[in-house]
Amino acid sequence: MAYFLQLLLNGIHNAALYSLLAYGYVLIHGLTHRTDLSLGAIFAFSGQTFILATAFGWSVLWMTLPAALSLGTFIAIVYVGIGGYIIARFIYAPLDAGNRNTVLVATLGLSIFLMELSRIAANTRDYWLPPLLADPVRLLGPAIGISLTQLQIVNIVIAFSIIAVGEMIMLRTSAGRIWRAVSDEPAASALCGIDPSRVRTQAILAAYGVCALAGFLAALYYGNVSFNTGMIFGLKILFITAAGGFSRPLYAAFGAAVIGIIESLWGGYFSVLWRDAAVFSLLVFVLATRTNVQESERI
Repeated sequence: MAYFLQLLLNGIHNAALYSLLAYGYVLIHGLTHRTDLSLGAIFAFSGQTFILATAFGWSVLWMTLPAALSLGTFIAIVYVGIGGYIIARFIYAPLDAGNRNTVLVATLGLSIFLMELSRIAANTRDYWLPPLLADPVRLLGPAIGISLTQLQIVNIVIAFSIIAVGEMIMLRTSAGRIWRAVSDEPAASALCGIDPSRVRTQAILAAYGVCALAGFLAALYYGNVSFNTGMIFGLKILFITAAGGFSRPLYAAFGAAVIGIIESLWGGYFSVLWRDAAVFSLLVFVLATRTNVQESERI
């Protein structure tokens, strides 16, 4: 039982990161109704940029570790912010009225570009951060060896706090009402004086910020975010949100949290080599079942 509880707690940390990614994805998809494959790449690009900038500050500029971490954080924020604006302005805006597949192809190309950019910048090497806040915190008392590291607890608190703040904004502010209005009826919203393109741009920037935060937290915890992890994370989040629906960011975040816990339990009891295959099989099954149920209800 102690082993199971430890896996469950580790799964909560995975769930926090996946929930941020899923929440960010639905912020975009709920408005554009287009498949976006760039979110996983933004996740990996943010983490990789943070690590590379930190390594540069540490080894080249001879900064202290806190100063190097601050430099890495600042550069990652600047890069993701500029990149998000460029993507919203020069990819989404021109393709918004086109075929649905155009955004899919464009974001796939963007994902490949970001992965290759990170690989070239890192010279096809992996850079690692030193362990940070790695002391275990025994959650059930000193007599029971069930614990999370300090950084895991910080990541969980930050991730779920961001989602809670996002839901508060969605439910209790004019920004949330405008998002729902543009999501449901963009043409009618425009007649009421709302600029749908501006709302989409703001939602894209917010979503990229959420996904970049997930990459930053992952880089702090794992010490490394490889440049080739973006595609697999993007596909997982796409399948998770497709199975759970795109109507509410909170629902997508909840589904992603469940998948994160399942992954942790699978890694503890079964072969890690088959983990991704098992998760994708489960998601395909849920998606197919959900689609059949919806078709039956229409009939």
